Amino acid sequence: MSRAHASLENDSDSEKKTDLDQYSPPGEMEVHTTKLFDAKAILWTFGKCLTALLPVYLAGYYRMSTSLVVFGMMVYAGWKHTREAKEARLRSAIQLFGDEKEDISSKSFRSRRDLPSWVNFQDVEKVEWLNKVIQQAWPFIGQYLEKLLTETIAPSIRGSSSHLQTLNFTKIDFGDKPMKVVGVKAHTENEKGQILLDVYISYVGDAEINVEVKRYFCKAGVKGIQLNGMMRVILEPLIGDVPIVGAVTMFFIQRPKLFINWTGLTNLLDIPGLNVMSDTMIMDAIASCLVLPNRLTVPLVPDLPVAQLRCPLPRGVVRIHLLEAERLASKDNYVKGVIAGMSDPYALLRVGPQTFTSRHQDNTLNPKWDEMYEVIVHEVPGQELEVEVFDKDHDHDDFLGRTKLDLGIVKKFNIVDEWFTLKDTQTGRVHLKLEWLTLEPNTERLNEMKKGKKEPNPIVQLSVQDVTRDSRICWNTVNPQWEDAFTFFIRDPSQQDIKIQVKDNDRVQTLGNLSIPVSRLLTCPDLTLDEWFSLENAGPDSRIHIKSVLRVLWLDEEAVNLSNLSSAQLSASRPQNATPHSSFATEGVLRILLVEGQNLVPKDNMMGGMVKGKSDPYVKIQIGGETFKSQVIKENLNPTWNEMYEVVLTELPGQELSLEVFDKDMDMKDDFMGRLKINLSEIISSQYINEWFNLNDVKRGRVLLALEWLPTVTQPEKLQQVLQYQSKITFANKAVPTTALLFVYVDRAHELPLKKSGKEPKVGAELILGGSSHRTTVSDRSSSPQWDEAFHFLVRNPLKEVLVVKLSHCWDFSLGSVVIPIKELLSEPDLILDQWLNLDGASPDSQILLRAQLKILCPNVTESFVDQDEQINRPGTSSIKRKQEELVQKSTVEEVPEPPVTTPVPVPEEEKDVTDVPEVSSSDVLRPSHTSPDPSFGQEGMLRLHLLEAENLVAKDNKMGGMVKGKSDPYVKTQIGNATFKSHVIKEKLNPIWNEMYELVLTSDSTSDVLVEVFDKDMDKDDFLGRVKISLQEIIRSQLTDQWFTLSDVKHGRVHLILEWLPTVTQPERLQKALQSQSAHSYQNKSVPSAALLYILMERAHALPLKKSGKEPRAAAELALRDISYKTKVCERSVSPQWSEAFYFPVIDPKEEILIIKFSSAWEQPLGSLVLPIRELISKPDLLLDQWMSLDGADPDSEVLLRAQLKVLDSKLDPSVHLKTSVIDEDHSVGGDHENKEPVIAGQTQTAVSKTTEKKSQLKKGLSELAASTIPVSVSHPEEQQKQKAAQVIDDHHVTPSAPKTKPDTEDLSKVPDSTSTVVESGHVTGPLKTSESETVAYKEQTESDKPSYKKASPASVEEPKVTSSTDVRPQKTSHDPSFGTKGVLRLHLLEAQNLVAKDSLMGGMVKGKSDPYVKIHIRDATFKSHVIKENLNPTWNEMYEMIMNPDPNLEVKFEVFDKDVDSDDFLGRFKLKLGDIIRSQYNDEWFNLNDIQHGRVHLVTEWLPSVTQRDKLEQVLQMQSAQSYQNKTVASAGLLFILLEKAHVLPVCERSASPHWNETFEFLVHDPKQEMLIVKLSSAWDQPMGSLVLPIRELLTKPELLIDQWLNLDGALPQSQVLLRAQLKILDSKMAALVAMGSGPVLSNKQAATTGQIKISLSFQKKLAVIIHACRGLVTSSKDGSDTYVSLILLPDKSKATKKKTAVKKKNLNPEYNERFEFDLSMEEVRQRELSVCVKNASSSFMNRDKDVIGQVQIDLGNIDLQSGVSEW
Repeated sequence: MSRAHASLENDSDSEKKTDLDQYSPPGEMEVHTTKLFDAKAILWTFGKCLTALLPVYLAGYYRMSTSLVVFGMMVYAGWKHTREAKEARLRSAIQLFGDEKEDISSKSFRSRRDLPSWVNFQDVEKVEWLNKVIQQAWPFIGQYLEKLLTETIAPSIRGSSSHLQTLNFTKIDFGDKPMKVVGVKAHTENEKGQILLDVYISYVGDAEINVEVKRYFCKAGVKGIQLNGMMRVILEPLIGDVPIVGAVTMFFIQRPKLFINWTGLTNLLDIPGLNVMSDTMIMDAIASCLVLPNRLTVPLVPDLPVAQLRCPLPRGVVRIHLLEAERLASKDNYVKGVIAGMSDPYALLRVGPQTFTSRHQDNTLNPKWDEMYEVIVHEVPGQELEVEVFDKDHDHDDFLGRTKLDLGIVKKFNIVDEWFTLKDTQTGRVHLKLEWLTLEPNTERLNEMKKGKKEPNPIVQLSVQDVTRDSRICWNTVNPQWEDAFTFFIRDPSQQDIKIQVKDNDRVQTLGNLSIPVSRLLTCPDLTLDEWFSLENAGPDSRIHIKSVLRVLWLDEEAVNLSNLSSAQLSASRPQNATPHSSFATEGVLRILLVEGQNLVPKDNMMGGMVKGKSDPYVKIQIGGETFKSQVIKENLNPTWNEMYEVVLTELPGQELSLEVFDKDMDMKDDFMGRLKINLSEIISSQYINEWFNLNDVKRGRVLLALEWLPTVTQPEKLQQVLQYQSKITFANKAVPTTALLFVYVDRAHELPLKKSGKEPKVGAELILGGSSHRTTVSDRSSSPQWDEAFHFLVRNPLKEVLVVKLSHCWDFSLGSVVIPIKELLSEPDLILDQWLNLDGASPDSQILLRAQLKILCPNVTESFVDQDEQINRPGTSSIKRKQEELVQKSTVEEVPEPPVTTPVPVPEEEKDVTDVPEVSSSDVLRPSHTSPDPSFGQEGMLRLHLLEAENLVAKDNKMGGMVKGKSDPYVKTQIGNATFKSHVIKEKLNPIWNEMYELVLTSDSTSDVLVEVFDKDMDKDDFLGRVKISLQEIIRSQLTDQWFTLSDVKHGRVHLILEWLPTVTQPERLQKALQSQSAHSYQNKSVPSAALLYILMERAHALPLKKSGKEPRAAAELALRDISYKTKVCERSVSPQWSEAFYFPVIDPKEEILIIKFSSAWEQPLGSLVLPIRELISKPDLLLDQWMSLDGADPDSEVLLRAQLKVLDSKLDPSVHLKTSVIDEDHSVGGDHENKEPVIAGQTQTAVSKTTEKKSQLKKGLSELAASTIPVSVSHPEEQQKQKAAQVIDDHHVTPSAPKTKPDTEDLSKVPDSTSTVVESGHVTGPLKTSESETVAYKEQTESDKPSYKKASPASVEEPKVTSSTDVRPQKTSHDPSFGTKGVLRLHLLEAQNLVAKDSLMGGMVKGKSDPYVKIHIRDATFKSHVIKENLNPTWNEMYEMIMNPDPNLEVKFEVFDKDVDSDDFLGRFKLKLGDIIRSQYNDEWFNLNDIQHGRVHLVTEWLPSVTQRDKLEQVLQMQSAQSYQNKTVASAGLLFILLEKAHVLPVCERSASPHWNETFEFLVHDPKQEMLIVKLSSAWDQPMGSLVLPIRELLTKPELLIDQWLNLDGALPQSQVLLRAQLKILDSKMAALVAMGSGPVLSNKQAATTGQIKISLSFQKKLAVIIHACRGLVTSSKDGSDTYVSLILLPDKSKATKKKTAVKKKNLNPEYNERFEFDLSMEEVRQRELSVCVKNASSSFMNRDKDVIGQVQIDLGNIDLQSGVSEW
């Protein structure tokens, strides 16, 4: 041994010497190499520094957020830390692998599998010879693996995807460190015929594998792998021939440890978070093949049952009883550990991949679970039971200890019942009982198990054909006595059988069965069979006693002939009125008002009670089976609740009201703070109690309650007083007082329809009123059921609410319904309706008999409240608010507990006029006639800032390092409060001229300052040029400030500003001055000064239409004026919402502008609109409109109450003050630089002065004179001028639209083309359609080159205008082209696709994946794109697209299908259609095969919609809109609107022409002609508005041929301003609409194919959404033996999958029963916006067959389901 050791040392010394000689170069060369290396190191260090600083520099240069830089540095630091730690572990592992003795002395190895080779144990043997063999064979093993990678794996990866065609392994080196076998353990106690070995392997390798994808310049790889674990090797079966062993089976009992060192691009996997994810994914892949229960079997001889070896039977089953634990560690401490608490322990049990979690026990250190689990044991010995105990916490569960047990011990002793001490903790132990269950191959012990079982709970199921009846249950007996009778209808006694099954209570285990042919009774005396029968599939003595009686049904025809009863006599036999019990409608209502509490006991003490705290009190009230809970008042011993509750009670004696007060705590149980009880009889006798009640069982505290027993009356005139009282009181819990009680007695029904099977129904009635509902019992099978049940409802407003009675079979199949408006009872005698009522949705003879009685609740407070209103409305009395405040103050001062406190008067929200109208039938009397604005309404003013110019600014742009002075590029930032204005940049100027104007609406008491800052625009960072700060209050006091302001914080420079505060006045005569100042000023930023401010108060609406689903809308309003829009809040569901919100709008020209208010339900479904021209306010007193206004596109009764007030801006600025600015602006626009003026510029400036003077003189004329004087007219005689105009009109009528127009002569200004532009808006068209401006551009280019001559000609041309000369020859109608109105609509329905090509392959193409398909549709230049369907080869899109087109038969419609990918989308096929074929077929529903691809087809519906003028087609199209819905949220169009805009006449002042000519056509898709409007806006070059026109589309429906062709007046223009247009509506003639009306239409084949069974679901909402999964039936799968199914459900949309839930797995069952309930904590509003996706999945599908995972699925739109009543159906 010593000799061998010495030889090893000599060999190592010689190797070291050889290495030293090999790496010992000459000295000179060494010096040279060192110097070169230092130079490279310096350059490399410098480059790294630059690279590190570059992102910081770029982030600052581009002004990026510093958070992005910090986040990037954090990610880099985490990656670096993980990378270095992994490399350190690998280096240490390699070092330890080379020197094991040194490592064992430092106690590094802790487990048996890591021990070195020279350490021995008794049961683990070392196999160093095997390690030497592996070491010598390792290079050849590496060669084999290299060949496998290059020749097999690499080609398969390259062929799997086109993106990986350039993949290549650049380096494959498995290193010099071979895998090592640390030890081998051979088991001797195993079964005969096999050898069981445990091999402890350890691989710490220096393998290096690099991969390169040349196409994407991508490199990745692995450098270093660590793998440690224990592998079990089973050699079986042992045979009597070579090679003795039939097969080798290998697997890991537990997951091995794996560490991988990534290189190249895969370095990203070392980022924290990704490193754990990547290692876990690789480990999962290994575990799917080599970790129990998965095994790798290699057969060594042929014809072996490999499947049995790969999937053997388990060794057994261990039944684990988790009983209890004791003395666990305390983890829930308080006050930082000063106060010791308890724990909330639960246990986690793990056996291999099987994991179980017990329930947690609250606040205990000695929990008792008493839970049982059963685990499958695959290998013994080897598998272990691991139990870990944790403390349940909200954030992170605390560890309480663990214990382990080898299951081989359980197999050895069969039963182990012991206490196990927990490790890794100071204290605690757990009690386990473990039982080993063997797997018996026979049924000998099955009867013994049944005998040892407890006595059953038998139940009998009797079935005749498809009718099944259940008996009652006999509990815990083997000799049951049921004594139940059942009746069955027998169709054919000779063929039918009576099937009897005796089952246990759970209906799973069958105790016996029996079948009796009905034909046997035919031979019995009296057709009766009464005897004992022996049960089959039961014990030998099991029998059952059954008496069967058969009776033949016979109809006596003679009796039928004799009984000729008429239908009137039959109906007379029915009772005409209901006969309720005498106690019907005797209940009353107790109203409880919880006001406040005083002097309550403090419970929240601090510092162990040394410091007294407060309490968080709340109240629980219990009476009559109802429980009410108040809100929690934080930290208050004198809380004020002001909450109201109501409960319906009888006057039976003995009832008590129980009230308890608690202190709300977060962790422990709520503390008790007192209770009291009040006898109900005392409240009823006194009618009204309002006093303080002392709390019992505590030291102190009292509660103020107002208890009122509400008497019921049948006087309808009392309703008005109750409703007035109801509208004026509010409570903190938002409760609304009830006005009446509705009593309903459901007696019986008559002649209800039969089921589809022909059987009589089991009828139940459901009564719904508002949000409450009641159900009757379900009667026995009968078409005339009788219930005799009474119900009651609390009614808030009898004028609005409706009672709905729905009849159905077992709450499943609807049998009819009846709707009773409660207001109809007000006209009945004694408010009672007692009669037979016809049912809707049933047969004509179907009726229901019920009694409905309404009783008004008339509290005593109502009388006093109405008397106070009458006194307040008299002259000389104070307001309601002041009176009530006095009463409240008076009641609060008197704090004597003995006498009762005075009656509290409810405080109204606002002071309103209450008119006493005796009429009850209308609710209009409750509406206020005017708004009630806040005193601050309409008090804002406007600040107008004129930024003119600046002088002597600082030069910042120097050149040549500052040697040459440059200039600056100045701009100005103005900040006023939160508003910021920025001017344009003036290039290279130190004396810039901006001439810009800004406006801002402010209150006069605003304390903001005006901050003006000047900057020099630069590429990187702008230089500062100075600032000015001006007080806003000084501006308001001076009204007008025009001065030069010196810039501060710089050497020199000043800026010229005009600051003007514009107060608002209600004097309409000031408006003309404001409009004149607009025409006198022009600004570079295109702003137009506002003339007035419009204030809007949106108060409330009334009688808005309901939604399409029949629910009340969540109303909201959007106000729009020009490009300014505001939105109100979204109200709660109501047809009469209330907003009380104020808005303001700057108005440029009140005579032209229009306010549009659109109402909708939550911004989705339109509810109507209101168009208010601002000019209507000018004629109102004080420019104010305050009234109810009707809505367009809504119900006739729909109205809105608003207050609109116009206030004129009173400007003190004289137009002459701005003369200098105009001169400067003209000089700047023509001449260029301000410093270097030339004579030409001076001449042009003089011309501008004369032009401004001329404008100033024209301001004194009237508006009509000003409009006439500014029309450009050529310098010619009046006769020639008239001839030219007439010739021009004639030419306009005879020139076709395609004929080119000649350029006008510059001198002849009467023929100058129009520069007026028009915007046409309608429906859902986004963006304005503008008329052509080609002539305008040509004219501008020509006139600007000759500008001085034009200015000289202008004064002479305005002396003799004759505008009226052309009105005599104006055409009365348009001259449209014959092609006008001939276009149609192409409608494409993209439904679905089938059998598409799979492009997303997995595992290098070895596993076929799916695709993410979408469709592109190309029509000329238009492209439509569908949404992407994830992972589906049979996608369903269900999308619709529309396009207006000329019927061109040669046009091609192209369809292309793609697979969505991250980089480049894959092609899935294409096909083309000719538009001519579509037009000829009109409607085509067809599957189209995809071209240029292997397989696939698309289901498409193409429809060509010609336009007709038959208005009767409209209703059919609108019905199709409501019936069809699409995934892309499109709505089918109902019509096409064609517009021909020809010309206008006498427009307001314009620089070009007052009578422009366009002759252009437009088309619009119209969805609902009854609601949409066309708006035409005219403006001058899109800047200056010139009038508008609003045309409701519904007006065209009353015209012949749906056509308007005439002159129309313009709003916001001159009285004689008109526009000539032709508007024609054409209905789209859709064949699909006709098919939908007949109940037909396109059908989705994918959805039909997906019908692979049915699922029964129950949905309801009671504070939470409850979903019950009952069962599935008729599931269809590919497996013959059934499937392991479960149900997965999720609420969509849900990106985080927080709402995802699933049921338990049902084994091998195609008709599984789940009966599991799931709850989702969401509000009703959130639920309405979600879809419930329910998916039935196969739990037994493997990873390789993941496309077969889903059996079927269904999506339920929760917005269309009545969740309040609940739904349960298949």
